[in-house]
Amino acid sequence: MKQLLMAERFCLIAHVLSMAFGLAGLLLILPRPELVMNLPPAGQTLFQWGMAGGGVVYIIFGAAAVALYAFRTLGSGATLAFLVPSVFLSLSSELLGTSTGFPFGHYHYLSGLGYKVAGLVPFTIPLSWFYLGLVSYIIARAGVAGGKGELNWVRQIGAIALGALLLTAWDFVLDPAMSQTSVPFWEFEELGAFFGMPYRNLAGWMGTGAVFMSVAAFLWRKTSIKLERSQLSLPLIVYLVNFAFGAIITVTSLDSRFWFPTSLAVLLGVVPAIVLSSIAKPAADDVTEAIPSLESALKAEIPSQRVGALRK
Repeated sequence: MKQLLMAERFCLIAHVLSMAFGLAGLLLILPRPELVMNLPPAGQTLFQWGMAGGGVVYIIFGAAAVALYAFRTLGSGATLAFLVPSVFLSLSSELLGTSTGFPFGHYHYLSGLGYKVAGLVPFTIPLSWFYLGLVSYIIARAGVAGGKGELNWVRQIGAIALGALLLTAWDFVLDPAMSQTSVPFWEFEELGAFFGMPYRNLAGWMGTGAVFMSVAAFLWRKTSIKLERSQLSLPLIVYLVNFAFGAIITVTSLDSRFWFPTSLAVLLGVVPAIVLSSIAKPAADDVTEAIPSLESALKAEIPSQRVGALRK
């Protein structure tokens, strides 16, 4: 278990550092080509490799970190019960979208995100649906369950709805950053009414996330999953770091109009994620420290008496 935790932390750190490298390259180096030209040949090669494969690397490390976390906290069965539906359903949705325009609108992927499945969708895209989808659902599920750590069917529906909302809020900053800046990774073939994005793109995100989260929730129905507040650190870090990545690119590379979708994403994504994490079930140690045991309470209330002093 210690080796598993170390591997998880390594992948998380590599995920964060690769995103930081990508940000530096996109925002600081590419606008100043003279900086690249002044590098030695080995440095130029490294930079070109990093910019060409950086998107693939950060997604793979993110997916690996979340998969290891899920395996450690949820178990292999529950991990596969989320990973398989999220990957295959999101890939199906993306293949349908790039082929027909449903459910996201007409768009196509450019280079920079790795090998394309059927020549249409980079293999890294369903991996990103998996790891952001899992952390969004885990945060929502733990928060909705609250102090009890349990879910009835009403709370389960609420967790799926909130999880899909957190996932969609991330897209408010991701899509502008990845499709409308100087180095795009995909392009919409139609000018969308919502800051260049079609409204059905947002509906497609919400629907796709809700579908695979619902399938996972059904497969988890006989599995006891009670995540405590202390176990939500990695999901919250992954969510916030990925949000920051898209938000920083959006607000620095695009005009001031894009502060609105970014602020909306904070309101619908970042704030709920933090609130839901904070109201999740506290650790057992915290509970026992806050609530004295029944035995100690009885001892405090009932003074001890000598056996000889008792009367018949």
